Amino acid sequence: MRDVAVIGIGCTPFGEKWGSSFRDLFVQAGTMALEDAGVAGEEIGAMYVGNMSAGRFIEQEHVGALIADYAGLASDHIASTRVEAACASGGLSFRQAFIAVASGIEDIVVAAGVEKMTDVGTGASVDALAGAADREWEGFVGATFPGLYAMIATDYMNRYPLTREQLAEVAVKNHYNGARNPIAQFSQEITIETVLSSSLVADPLRLFDCSPITDGAAAVVLAPLERAREYTDTPVRVLASAQASDTIALHDRRDISTLDATVAAGKRAFAMAGLSPGDIDLVEVHDCFTIAEICAIEDLGFCRKGEAGRLTAEGVTALGGDLPVNTSGGLKACGHPVGATGIKQVCEVVQQLRGEAGRRQVDGARIGMTHNVGGTGATVAVHILGV
Repeated sequence: MRDVAVIGIGCTPFGEKWGSSFRDLFVQAGTMALEDAGVAGEEIGAMYVGNMSAGRFIEQEHVGALIADYAGLASDHIASTRVEAACASGGLSFRQAFIAVASGIEDIVVAAGVEKMTDVGTGASVDALAGAADREWEGFVGATFPGLYAMIATDYMNRYPLTREQLAEVAVKNHYNGARNPIAQFSQEITIETVLSSSLVADPLRLFDCSPITDGAAAVVLAPLERAREYTDTPVRVLASAQASDTIALHDRRDISTLDATVAAGKRAFAMAGLSPGDIDLVEVHDCFTIAEICAIEDLGFCRKGEAGRLTAEGVTALGGDLPVNTSGGLKACGHPVGATGIKQVCEVVQQLRGEAGRRQVDGARIGMTHNVGGTGATVAVHILGV
């Protein structure tokens, strides 16, 4: 297996992009990534595109071919494949691109993700997202994703020491980071009172505990490490790529407060990289809801169960803390265009390891991790990158 490096990144601003189409977004992100890498279109051997639900959001299927066409690559007949794993679609597109390069089948591969979610109303968006859960046993009886994560939060708070204020601290921290990220959907800092006084969505989760509906795209270019310096002076090595699955329905889980797929994927990634949680300088976790970040920190092994709330309140996970979490602002503040999120996480870690993250830069960052979740944890992708 060959060593693999990220040689280029590109990410659109996230938000409600009324003036940009689905096609505009992925072309913009892809162009940025290719320019960053110094790669010409004809050098690309394959492309993997994470997208959850273009068929529901914009009534467009056959997304792999569409993107190759409108990216100007159709005449080169490159292999372009859509990857779908709900909200983990981006993370899995990165993993597929990594495998293609590591195996030696391809040399230059693009991993991308895109979602245009605001072309339909909120009700239609919520219904489309419910397809990431078990439609028959959860969706048909009215269980939305806020409702499912509220069940996780309720179970967790009944078993472990987590206060409502500590949960709010997750959102406050991530909005602080988002206010320092030029691509973030939300660029304002908030307070605990902002979270606690926001409208109730599904008890105990309030509006500011929830990630938003978002448009956006992100792309990265991967190459064999041995060739990476032909393109860039700042290659970032992919140290590990791991994936794990669990039951799609929450009620079938061994423990709904622990995402076993996160535990498994994290262990596999650390084993592949020959590292431990203490070696990680920063981590982008899948904070679709504030409780999801709490669970992720613990399930990846950064602390014991029941400790993440206290550590968050103490500033351990903040910029300048011992383990900065979601320096991009996370899904909560940077935004969550579901198919693009996993790739955006990689872009953030690469920026940090290059020392290009501006006001949110983690001093001396050498190793970073990404954690991307599909549904309530039925699919999890974890990656470790380093310089």
